[in-house]
Amino acid sequence: MLLNDNSLVHEDMRAFYENFPRSSHPMGILSSMANALRSFYPELQNLEEEINITVTRLLSKIRTMAAMSYKISRGHRVVYPRPDLTYGANFLNMMFDTPVRSYDIDEDVVNALNVFWILHADHEQNCSTSAVRMVGSARVTLYAAISAEIAALWGPLHGGANQAVIEMLSDIAASKNMRRVIERAKDRNDPFRLMGFGHRVYKTFDPRMKIMKKMCDTLLNKLNISDPLLDVAVELEQIALKDDYFIDHNLYPNVDFYSGIVMRAIGIPTNMFTVMFAIGRLPGWIAQWKESQDDPNWKLCRPRQIYMGPTETNYIPLKER
Repeated sequence: MLLNDNSLVHEDMRAFYENFPRSSHPMGILSSMANALRSFYPELQNLEEEINITVTRLLSKIRTMAAMSYKISRGHRVVYPRPDLTYGANFLNMMFDTPVRSYDIDEDVVNALNVFWILHADHEQNCSTSAVRMVGSARVTLYAAISAEIAALWGPLHGGANQAVIEMLSDIAASKNMRRVIERAKDRNDPFRLMGFGHRVYKTFDPRMKIMKKMCDTLLNKLNISDPLLDVAVELEQIALKDDYFIDHNLYPNVDFYSGIVMRAIGIPTNMFTVMFAIGRLPGWIAQWKESQDDPNWKLCRPRQIYMGPTETNYIPLKER
């Protein structure tokens, strides 16, 4: 009920959206607009009430704002949230419903989206989560902290990995030479890397991958989509799971590989993939911020640096240089 009650975005914010260049990346727009929310919703006097309503606003409005950015980027009419739909179904309807073709809500698609968001809700002290604690330690508003985290997530080495997977599959489909791609991936002297394989934390299987793969298989079998990129993804997956090099080096497909395929199967545009990640990670960011907020020993984060340069140098007068 609270999420539905707070799902609408102030109408004056549409002026901001409509004046972003059409080529603007949705993550840049979302980061800017998350911070702008503070201007439209002044602080409340009661601290506990302020935090609760701010959290509710972010969880609900970020979803609406993400769908708005997509609609406006395409020049389409904004679709408002409906009180009769669940969180995920509402998002899909706001993304894909149009005046000329209503969006048919498929529960398997909604379930896949929910699973995607749950799997991405929190994941140790990664780049964006560390950023929320660092920025939040200055006691900025939650809006400002989340804006910074969205910006941190944007990078291709972090939240942008699932978008990089689809871009890689596009390149493979264009070259039509899977064998050469596999050879390059095995060559240590080649800078090319397969996106969506291996993980810096998980040295064997990414446990989230098994759940995401199940959702991926369910959607592809049910929707029966004809998409050359998805065909390339399936072929690449089969090769990697059977190839001795990939097995010996634990280069298994990770959650980014399958989540990219799921997002494409649902119909999410590639440049919206990281936005989807941000929506899923939002509860985790807020929980990390709240944990810091509640710590009685909370201090400003101030990492120290260790100077590794020369300890002593001789001064040379300017006229002698």
